Amino acid sequence: MAHQSTLPKTIARVAIALPLAGALALAAPLAASAHVHVVPEQAPPGDYATLQFKVPTESATASTVKLEVDFPTAHPFTSVSYQPLAGWKTEVVESTLPSPVKTDDGTITKAVTKVIWTAAAGQGIAPGAFQLFTVSAGAVPDTASVELPATQTYSDGSVVKWNQATPASGEEPEHPAPVLFITEAPPADADQGIAGPTASASAEAAGSGSGSGSGTSGGSTASQSGSTSGVALGLGIGGLGLGVLAVVVAVAAYLRGGAGRRPAGTRTGAATAAPAESAGE
Repeated sequence: MAHQSTLPKTIARVAIALPLAGALALAAPLAASAHVHVVPEQAPPGDYATLQFKVPTESATASTVKLEVDFPTAHPFTSVSYQPLAGWKTEVVESTLPSPVKTDDGTITKAVTKVIWTAAAGQGIAPGAFQLFTVSAGAVPDTASVELPATQTYSDGSVVKWNQATPASGEEPEHPAPVLFITEAPPADADQGIAGPTASASAEAAGSGSGSGSGTSGGSTASQSGSTSGVALGLGIGGLGLGVLAVVVAVAAYLRGGAGRRPAGTRTGAATAAPAESAGE
């Protein structure tokens, strides 16, 4: 009888492993896609590039109501303008640089050091949604890469600072800073595409804000879209499919094994009938 009890145990083990496998398959790509990052992740030096900061709301109970992006001072952009966003007030902060910086356009002592987006009352990026915040920045400095640290504020008062540098090992920290790669090649898993003058011009034609000061646009808020990417969904479905296949294989193996075995002590009908005839004699 011990053989007959293996099927429930096998199915129970697979039933536990199945949702765990699916959850892990979904969680791995979602963890990366939930970061605040800049799109695209590479721009050629000397050009004016259209950059979009992709900001997902990770909280399940609060909305994103403010985003601050810091621009470099050691390798500054000579100009930064923003594209107006409905339901958000935008402020471009210009500051005196710690030390003058020589560029192809001459020596500069002031540059944009921060852009701040603040949601209007009742607006924000709801849980399960993300928003793209667009700027035109240039001239892109001639350096390997620049970090663009971001600060994300939620409606419940919590703050997440995306400002951790990625170490040389390549192991991503918990809250990595968005990085714009310039002369250095981005990682293989980075968003594809290179920002250039054409993309920048099209964004400005759509209506960019001033390079300094602030502006407000009314209307609806963030783009409503699930944070689950197509890749994550595909991997999750694949993981669940493999789990179901494992259940089928386990049941088939059990049935094949059961058909070829009989519990100890069990005889065929002919064998058990013979003793009865002998007793009659």
